[in-house]
Amino acid sequence: MNVVIIEDEPLVAREMQKSIVRIDASINIVCVLTSVRDAMAWFGKNEAPDLVFSGIQLSDGISFDIFETLKTDVPIVFTTAFSNYTLRAFKLNSVDYLLKPIDADELKRTLEKFKKINTYTQKLPYSEMIRQVLIDYTTKDLKKFKQRFLTHQGSSIIPVDEPEVSMFSFEKIVLLHTKSGKQLVTDYESLDELEDLIDPSLFFRANRQHIVHIDAIESMKPHHTGKLQVMLKNPFVEISVSREKAPTFKQWFEKE
Repeated sequence: MNVVIIEDEPLVAREMQKSIVRIDASINIVCVLTSVRDAMAWFGKNEAPDLVFSGIQLSDGISFDIFETLKTDVPIVFTTAFSNYTLRAFKLNSVDYLLKPIDADELKRTLEKFKKINTYTQKLPYSEMIRQVLIDYTTKDLKKFKQRFLTHQGSSIIPVDEPEVSMFSFEKIVLLHTKSGKQLVTDYESLDELEDLIDPSLFFRANRQHIVHIDAIESMKPHHTGKLQVMLKNPFVEISVSREKAPTFKQWFEKE
């Protein structure tokens, strides 16, 4: 199986190559392309691979432009730092996405899923789905993320507006922590469910137990292990961000 990687972050690209070969040594990594321009040129001159792993935001544009222009039916697995409603379309239509930092087990499941699909189908109609995803992506600013959350305290149902949220935590149940120091119970079953409902420009999944609001962050300091220790204003607690997620967290925090 021939695979092409489109990724402008060298470390991510190298780790992906190593992981793919470690999972299946028979996979041939044809090349790593780092920009929209390079990818357009390569696909214009070469036979399409069996599978493409592609980042979304590249140094010179958005990778969707490559596939919209070429109108290729090559299967694509998109890699991104954030998950949202747009990306849900890939899973529903048998095209996967991987959340950075890329987990080796998730990568393995994606490759196994692709192989099973190709066992029963010779060519999948991906072009129409990519077209729809392009439409979704270009209109993403029109999407409505949750602005208010219903919580419980005793027998009362308490609405909490998004600006009042400090963080969400998971301790057998999903708890909402407010900037005024309240800890309230929600009806969400997991932080994964919640991630699909909140604005990724305002909230970050720091680890398995915590999602933090950007306005609740007081300070951060690097740990000798490469992790980031993030201090929140209220509740005044310290949240750990893994070494793998630390660069993505800094990039997210610096964006306007």
